[in-house]
Amino acid sequence: MLIRPCTTEDLARLVELTVETFGPFYEESFRPLVGEVVFANQHGRWREDYRAEVPRLHDPGSHRHVAVAELDGVIGGYVAWSVDPAKRNGTISHVAVAAAHRRGGVATLLCEHAFAAMKAQGAEVVEIGTGGDPFHAPARALYERLGCTALPLTVYYREL
Repeated sequence: MLIRPCTTEDLARLVELTVETFGPFYEESFRPLVGEVVFANQHGRWREDYRAEVPRLHDPGSHRHVAVAELDGVIGGYVAWSVDPAKRNGTISHVAVAAAHRRGGVATLLCEHAFAAMKAQGAEVVEIGTGGDPFHAPARALYERLGCTALPLTVYYREL
């Protein structure tokens, strides 16, 4: 596996991978849980949102970075992070791994790569978040294995 910086040529695959990875959460977990009105209001355009968001994740001049994991010449995952040099902290915003490569250590290596890069950029602390629902259980387990401490947080939605 090769972990390397994102290039412009990678963007279409990263958008596709993001939609594939998080589609089941939006459509099979979040939507049934909150109902159509809340879903439409909060994430009804989640595919379009990712199509707009993912290409803006990598902007090294603004301390935003994306690294991709290539497996046999194909992108099998990526991690996106940012660093706030003044506060000396970093944030991992996205970790996505193709279904065929999950449970093989790709996400672990991507996160460790981002941690090392953030430390090299002066960060002393990293923040990484995920959901408390069953869909996100593998992510929570990964972050705990990586030594992260969970902060209990609850978000409520209500249709008005």
